[in-house]
Amino acid sequence: MPVEDILNRVREEIKAVIPASISITDIEFEGAELVIYTKDPEKFAEQNELVRELAKKLQKRIVVRADPSVLEEIDKAREKIQELIPPDAKLVNIYFEPDVGEVTIEVEKPGVAIGKKGALLNEIKKAIGWTPKVIRAPPMPSKTVQDVRRYLRMVAEDRIQFLRRLGRRLHRGVSEGEKWIRITSLGGYREVGRSCTLLSTQDSKILIDCGIDVSSPDNGSPYIHMPEVLPLDSIDGVVVTHAHLDHSGLVPMLFKFGYDGPVYTTYPTRDVMVLLQMDYLRVCGDEAKKPPYSSEHIRKEIRNTIPLNYGDTTDIAPDIRLTMHRAGHILGSAICHFHIGDGLFNIAFSGDIKYEKTWLFSAAATHFPRLEALVLESTYGGKQDVQPSRKKATEQLKEIVKKTLESKGKVLVPVFAIGRSQEVMIVLEHLMREKELPEVPVYLDGMIWEATAIHTVYPEYLNADLRQKIFQEGENPLMAEIFERVDSYDKRREIIDEKHECIVLATSGMLNGGPVMEYFKAWAEDERSTLIFVGYQAEGTLGRKIQKGWKEVMVGDKSVKVEMNVETCEGFSGHSDRAQLMNFVRNVSPKPRRIIVNHGDETKCVDLAASIHRKFGIKTLAIKNLETVRFR
Repeated sequence: MPVEDILNRVREEIKAVIPASISITDIEFEGAELVIYTKDPEKFAEQNELVRELAKKLQKRIVVRADPSVLEEIDKAREKIQELIPPDAKLVNIYFEPDVGEVTIEVEKPGVAIGKKGALLNEIKKAIGWTPKVIRAPPMPSKTVQDVRRYLRMVAEDRIQFLRRLGRRLHRGVSEGEKWIRITSLGGYREVGRSCTLLSTQDSKILIDCGIDVSSPDNGSPYIHMPEVLPLDSIDGVVVTHAHLDHSGLVPMLFKFGYDGPVYTTYPTRDVMVLLQMDYLRVCGDEAKKPPYSSEHIRKEIRNTIPLNYGDTTDIAPDIRLTMHRAGHILGSAICHFHIGDGLFNIAFSGDIKYEKTWLFSAAATHFPRLEALVLESTYGGKQDVQPSRKKATEQLKEIVKKTLESKGKVLVPVFAIGRSQEVMIVLEHLMREKELPEVPVYLDGMIWEATAIHTVYPEYLNADLRQKIFQEGENPLMAEIFERVDSYDKRREIIDEKHECIVLATSGMLNGGPVMEYFKAWAEDERSTLIFVGYQAEGTLGRKIQKGWKEVMVGDKSVKVEMNVETCEGFSGHSDRAQLMNFVRNVSPKPRRIIVNHGDETKCVDLAASIHRKFGIKTLAIKNLETVRFR
């Protein structure tokens, strides 16, 4: 049945249920949602059973929005909100979202702004027509988050049109006849980098991740030029498991070559991947490399991103539903679960996971409604890949730092801006607060400060202990006074030339560019100083060479002798080690019938796949790039 006919039938069914006293102005598919626009939103609010009845009858997720004609003008609405919010709530910012008729009110004390049993929110809604959401203002404002929200306000009309086009595409129906499901490996199989997989059915195509091989000199890209992928506008959706460039780095390039569909990811991942992609463009410029896309394509990505929270389920194709679950790797990282057909098949993609509670996050989720197949990472899946616990890693870091500071040396920690930076920050703050380390300045160079600010925007994605410390005790370890931002070349030179001991956290994490290189070149020959690796060092990177023990390396066209101490704290990795991966498989419920192993060096992929099969009797495969596996 044509989509317009489906929509007309839905409109008739809705009008038959809704009382004549409620004015309905429009009914439209917007993405996976059926949106009812009304001039009487308060009457809908009084009759909750109406929406439930309609959702059950139509088998659709229904959203009721105020008709734009009953929404107060933004400037006047802002004034009324400012009048109604009590001074004690400490209003920080107001964000209007015209595409959904909502207004987000940032305050320091949400309870005061909400009022007893939501009384103040109801008063605001009656006064302005907009649906208010009150959130706690982040203690560190994030320029990235503010820019993303500002841009979405600018393109609100375009976004509504995009969602309506998407809604029609999602409701095009499914074909009769044979049903089949398969995945094609386009990158990140028997290797780390350029992660990309095509999930196909007889009716749909979904791309999971589209990353860059950051360790490749020419930044290797996935095989997205293959016939089964093209044309790009035949893809129903792109799903991003997390923001690291080896998973999200080339998503904007898809828009350059004709893709104009949705990007599904979590809210923090949307903001962090924009931060990393913009920085990637800057690095390309600094190194006189031609970037694979421009900021215009990142803006298209933002407009087309449909963010989800953990546990949210949404239709992403006529026969595929997506749910995101906690992965424990970095802020917003997700295990993506796909429910295909009407109970036909279920497959989950782990992305990168950490199956252990860390200083920042809870462990990866292991319980799913149904699961027939799992695509599992194996970065540290080899027999010898044993990481110390977070507690042991903290002790190890303490001893290394203490020894270096006692010898009047400097500590340099190459980090990725997201995840490990914030964990090391929390540990250092804890050790200095407990007087287990002398209090010295901890300098944050590169994107770490902005990445940390994004963490403060999304405290609900952090573990329960950290949330309690932030909300109940009013303490945020990420904002301790020991941390100092490095935001200029002069400041960097001042730290490099400083005689006193200090700790520097700087990007990039594999020593393949970024501000960390300036410190490394300056301190590499200082025997008192220490270089500490806390994250994965890909084969071929400068970081891996130094980690292996090279005593002389080339940095650009200059030869640098490595006489500083080189240490590795494995326990801070955002990836699961061999034991954690095996425990994850042991505890996954229900047990998948098949596991495909990816995201690891060839030996680790093969080893983990064989071990899982021997231990659990599950059919496993360690496929290569460009292989296709059919599940049904």
